[in-house]
Amino acid sequence: MEVQTEHIKQPIYKEENDSNVHSDRSADMPQTTKQKPAFYDVIIGTGFGSGFWPWGPGTAGAAAATLIWCAYAYLLPVPFAVVNIITLALIAIFTLLSLRPIDRLEKSWGEDPSRVVIDEMVGVWIALLAVPPTKEWYYVLAAFILFRIMDITKPLGCRWLDNNIHGGLGVMLDDMLAGVYAAIVLFIIVIWPIIM
Repeated sequence: MEVQTEHIKQPIYKEENDSNVHSDRSADMPQTTKQKPAFYDVIIGTGFGSGFWPWGPGTAGAAAATLIWCAYAYLLPVPFAVVNIITLALIAIFTLLSLRPIDRLEKSWGEDPSRVVIDEMVGVWIALLAVPPTKEWYYVLAAFILFRIMDITKPLGCRWLDNNIHGGLGVMLDDMLAGVYAAIVLFIIVIWPIIM
């Protein structure tokens, strides 16, 4: 009986030992961690930090871009055509500069993270192109509001771009199209009293 008992206990001890070895091996396996984003990517992607605003980061990014526009549109003693050239330059430069940083930020923060607001900044700059040379403040405010409405509701292709084009390009394109729609609506508002 003693021999049989020892024979029975032996496999049980071996199974426990194998389990401990497996546990030790799993503990030694490297753990996958998300890569910390680079400072440059964070600065560009979050619109100079405006994307960290906790209550509506997209609105904060669009507001920051509107303030930047107001700074050079109202303070620089230049013709309004130059204001539009500066705006077009900002749109082109920040669109090109943001594509790769957004791609890298998505690896750290997930797909189309809310903290990435450079797309809202570029989108509202597009909408501000429809502000007339007289630069009334209510047209500037209208450009901002119209863009946010288009960005949130995502009409006529915006949602398709958002859902089907991935990476930095997809993040940018739907907001740029929203900016185009906002600019069209604002242009109609501006010229309506003239043509009627």
